[in-house]
Amino acid sequence: MASNNQGNTGGKSNRGFASMDPQRQREIASEGGRAAHEKGTAHEFTSEEAREAGRKGGMARSQKRSQGGGSSSSESLSASSTNASNSSDGKLE
Repeated sequence: MASNNQGNTGGKSNRGFASMDPQRQREIASEGGRAAHEKGTAHEFTSEEAREAGRKGGMARSQKRSQGGGSSSSESLSASSTNASNSSDGKLE
């Protein structure tokens, strides 16, 4: 069975969440958030959890900077291509 976007030469699919208008994406995401809260499965960070997460992020950032790891476009590209090749379903993460 052929895919629907095979003849699309523009390079951009008109299928899926990412191709939607940003306002529509927010509406869908908001519905999911409300549903999770109603169901009782949504996680809300306590101030202590948020503080700990910020501390860990700051430490990771500090270590990367002390090792001379600046963010360059080539590093970002190689990281995203590595993630894509490691993905089991072939989708980009």
